[in-house]
Amino acid sequence: MPRLTYLTRDVWSGTRPRRGTPRFYPSDPAKAAKNRLFAPVAPRYRVGMGFGRPRKLYTEDELYQYAVGALGRRMRSVAELKRLLRNRVEADTEIGKTLVELIIVRLKDRGYLNDAKFAADYSSFRRDNEKFGRRRVITDLKIKGVHGEVIEKAVDSAYEDVSEEKLARDYLRRKRLQKPKDQKGTARIFRQLMRAGFGSKTIFTILKKWDVDDETLTTLESETLDQAG
Repeated sequence: MPRLTYLTRDVWSGTRPRRGTPRFYPSDPAKAAKNRLFAPVAPRYRVGMGFGRPRKLYTEDELYQYAVGALGRRMRSVAELKRLLRNRVEADTEIGKTLVELIIVRLKDRGYLNDAKFAADYSSFRRDNEKFGRRRVITDLKIKGVHGEVIEKAVDSAYEDVSEEKLARDYLRRKRLQKPKDQKGTARIFRQLMRAGFGSKTIFTILKKWDVDDETLTTLESETLDQAG
């Protein structure tokens, strides 16, 4: 039976889990790679205290151990990991650039780094746990440097059979947002749903079922048109 190591941080955000909800992952990197929600585990690599410039790494083995440790703390896209590794090498030199590319290739070959799996897992996680709409997930994945075609395929698959209105209502319940009492409250909910990745059509459907007055709806529609323009 593989030894279990306590996972102190969330695999997506790097934040610590809530008290009373311990998480574990196998210490064997080969077995960790089989579980798409967990990153490979590496021996701890001492990188020094957090203030000042990070210490540069000059060998492939050092950089590889650092990269695997970074993936163990939080799942990352290829672009995110490249940005992280460039801070640990002389990025302006050919040696530094070559080291980064070598590490990326090694991680891909061993199944530790895969943008298609990353995007698929990220989309499902944000849909099920954060109750985000597809637009928010698309935006976030673009920020993480995932290619458009990969994003489109992952998000389409994750949201294929999802009712956007139901998901939006789930989001409202998760945030404990209730029927607004005035125009200011309506506008706040409207903007929050927009930031969460839901389309204006879905949001207006919910507001109309809440019997929001026509004047308020007209004002919000004008605001939406102005932003689109």
